[in-house]
Amino acid sequence: MKTVFEQITPGIESSISLIDLDMPCFDGPYHFHPEMELTWIRKSSGKRFVGGNVSDYEPDDLVLVGSNIPHCWQSISKASPEQAQAIVIQFHPDFAGEVFLGLPELNKIQNLLKKSHTGIVIKGDTKSEIISKINQCASADRFHRLLRFIEILDLIANSKETEPIDQQLSGFSASTVETKRFQKVFSYLIEHYQQEVSLKSVAAVANLTPTAFCRHFKSITRKTLVEVVTEFRINQACQLLRNSEKSVNAICYDCGFGNISYFNKTFKAVTGHTPLQYRNLFID
Repeated sequence: MKTVFEQITPGIESSISLIDLDMPCFDGPYHFHPEMELTWIRKSSGKRFVGGNVSDYEPDDLVLVGSNIPHCWQSISKASPEQAQAIVIQFHPDFAGEVFLGLPELNKIQNLLKKSHTGIVIKGDTKSEIISKINQCASADRFHRLLRFIEILDLIANSKETEPIDQQLSGFSASTVETKRFQKVFSYLIEHYQQEVSLKSVAAVANLTPTAFCRHFKSITRKTLVEVVTEFRINQACQLLRNSEKSVNAICYDCGFGNISYFNKTFKAVTGHTPLQYRNLFID
């Protein structure tokens, strides 16, 4: 899979980078980088991966991802004639300098940057206002782009129309996430969680023994391999139950569960509902 959202460090002439993406589809690998990232999906739909969370995304998806938080967007259909378009703003957490960001007037923005480790999705009127300012950023000179961007952060920091994407991401830290091994493992899981995933195969990707891999993986994610794979599968099942007419049996196997009884039991343990009860919650 080719890299789409790659690490781009701002040059000395600019404290932020604005990247305008226009391509057939988003199919980049699960990855991370020290830059924080505000991503506005202009065109495309599919799956958004942030930490252990798997969610559907549609046009105008707007997300703030913190430093070194693993993420990727994957278009649902690579055969669609519709192209994938996005504007991505990348910046370091101290993009404006510690002294400036430490001013009392910017206290809420500083708190926002700290909270971004969960990933933040922006909705409602706030999203519409920010999209307008992103368009202004795209056409502005460097000075006014910076001003508009600080306004964007202030809007997010003061909005009640935001939601954390994955609370478990507080377990990630730069000292452990910044490894090629971790990136390879999660890329493998995202590509294969709908199939049979064995400890031996994943440990081989990490170039570790199974015992050493289990220790390494849990130190990073605070979860076992089985728990993470199950989360991916249950999240996918929830999406299909809400947004498709597939039978529960079909969803069970589509999501990598090889046994319908185990699927029903696991789904209820995680969500508090059977698959049919869950689906009925979203029927008008």
